[in-house]
Amino acid sequence: MNLINALILFILAGLAEIGGGYLIWLWLREGRPYSFGIIGGIILVLYGVIVTFQNFPSFGRVYAAYGGVFIILSVLWGWGIDRKPPDLYDWIGAGICLIGASVILFAPRH
Repeated sequence: MNLINALILFILAGLAEIGGGYLIWLWLREGRPYSFGIIGGIILVLYGVIVTFQNFPSFGRVYAAYGGVFIILSVLWGWGIDRKPPDLYDWIGAGICLIGASVILFAPRH
């Protein structure tokens, strides 16, 4: 159950970070209303809060592992929201990152 909770928190945090950043991107780069930026900023603050609910003891390891999840979610976001389908190298790179994140987070330590 702890693995499922950790995965849910990583996904929620990733969606908040990517979604908040995307709204700010739309505001600053594509001329959307400033309310996009404000909402994006609020969502980014929520991202920072969500990550603190992880039960892992090391801040650095949680953020390093989260990086792998973030990369996978970014590829999926680009595909689903921006309609930019990932190519083989996107998937290979994302898979390598996810493997690395798993090693960082779940390696046996004494």
